[in-house]
Amino acid sequence: MNVYLTAILKAVPAHREEVLALLLAMVEASRKEDACIQYDLHQVKNDENQFIFYEIWKDQPGLDAHNQQPYILEFGKVAGEKLQEAPQIILMDKIA
Repeated sequence: MNVYLTAILKAVPAHREEVLALLLAMVEASRKEDACIQYDLHQVKNDENQFIFYEIWKDQPGLDAHNQQPYILEFGKVAGEKLQEAPQIILMDKIA
């Protein structure tokens, strides 16, 4: 069963470019994972420091494997100082 996820991140303005570069690298690597169906990064129109991922994974084990990838773990290490707050992760069920 597919897993649908939205992640909301707010970069510290002084670290915006560095965060964006890391996020773009995560997109490139994540899209190569076998369980990845969709992995899109968006920027909020009226807040250049806020980014939103929309992700679809084949199944929960695939998402779990994604969350253990070195590039995801590495981002987690810098997120505390580079983001304004902890990422908001929203798991969803597709209903229509």
